[in-house]
Amino acid sequence: MATGNRYLGLIDKYRDVLPVSDSTRLISIGEGNTPLIKLENIPALTGKNVDIYVKYEGLNPTGSFKDRGMTMAVTKAVEEGSKAIICASTGNTSASAAAYAARAGIKAFVLIPEGKIALGKLAQAMMHGAEIIQIKGNFDHGMQLVKEVAEHAPVTIVNSINPYRIQGQKTAAYEIVEALGKVPDYHCLPVGNAGNITAHWLGYTEMGKTSGEHPIMAGYQAAGAAPFLKGEMIDDPETVATAIRIGRPQSWDQAWAAQKESGGWFDLLSDEEILAAQKLLSEQEGIFCEPASAASVGGAIRDIKNGKIPEGSTIVCTLTGHGLKDPDTAISQCAINPKAIDASLDAVKAAILDKL
Repeated sequence: MATGNRYLGLIDKYRDVLPVSDSTRLISIGEGNTPLIKLENIPALTGKNVDIYVKYEGLNPTGSFKDRGMTMAVTKAVEEGSKAIICASTGNTSASAAAYAARAGIKAFVLIPEGKIALGKLAQAMMHGAEIIQIKGNFDHGMQLVKEVAEHAPVTIVNSINPYRIQGQKTAAYEIVEALGKVPDYHCLPVGNAGNITAHWLGYTEMGKTSGEHPIMAGYQAAGAAPFLKGEMIDDPETVATAIRIGRPQSWDQAWAAQKESGGWFDLLSDEEILAAQKLLSEQEGIFCEPASAASVGGAIRDIKNGKIPEGSTIVCTLTGHGLKDPDTAISQCAINPKAIDASLDAVKAAILDKL
């Protein structure tokens, strides 16, 4: 819980619903407690009367929602005596695992696809001192290798197949209901490995045991990495949204259950639609998220316009990571190449007036 002006992290705040004891050493960097921001300009663009909120998980310590699960996974790994953790990653998991391992004083090994990781995420893992292993394959190959290696080496897997990851991530649902004062009508999320939609549904169902209230869950994938739309695992997924470039989701069954039990759906967006939503959020709301995050907002906007999400709805969209995670993709969308001008009042004034 918060003590004075200090926020001690989500495990301390939600102890009563997490598998920890009073003696558990908590490995925390102050994760959670991220803002739920009401969009002011985008709803009007849909032409419908709706309230849209974004849960900005990019403001976690390492810039993504992964910190919610990682604080629990590493806390339990340390409690169980582990000296090292391992994960496969498209970027955000490696950054988070490396940071929490550093905090705990243990070793982190991360397997990443060669040339398929955004530089912002790779820089984080490197700076936190992780042992980085690049493989000539994609995330799904890396995940299979991690599971095999863990059978022969004394390392704890901290991908979302680790049940403590899901426990930590479910706290986002608790925070959303606390901030809104009610359960949203719809919750839209990007879907890659599918741990996040699984975790949110767990949180909502735990809170709804007495009231029976829960949101409809809508999961959005990139067109080139959409196994839930195809109804089967796929090989060689491809999308600019690297965080959801996954063809064999590890939480496959759980995500299907969340969709069916909530009365929700899965859908896909093209890379162009994802990038357009990312830019729209930045230009209309001042919120900079990574491409994968924007799939939730792009999907919600489309389904509001086509009536799938009805008038009067309260919608929450999860923004999974900060835009600085993938600066190259952001810059490539902006046709700005500032021309140098004279360092004089007249030149600067002319440049400004030319744009007004």
